[in-house]
Amino acid sequence: MAGRQAGAMAQAKKIGMYLLLIFVVYTIITSPTRAAELVQSGFVGISDAAKAVGTFMTGLVK
Repeated sequence: MAGRQAGAMAQAKKIGMYLLLIFVVYTIITSPTRAAELVQSGFVGISDAAKAVGTFMTGLVK
């Protein structure tokens, strides 16, 4: 029974990933400018987070 549930969860995850991929491709095709803005915002967020972690670690060392 547990094996079936694990298999069903794996299948659901696979379907979810395909749907996400289709959505991303659709968004890029229909609105490339907005998609580029979203990607840029994501990278800015990741950069800010990395800087914050670096600042925190520097504070711990001092």
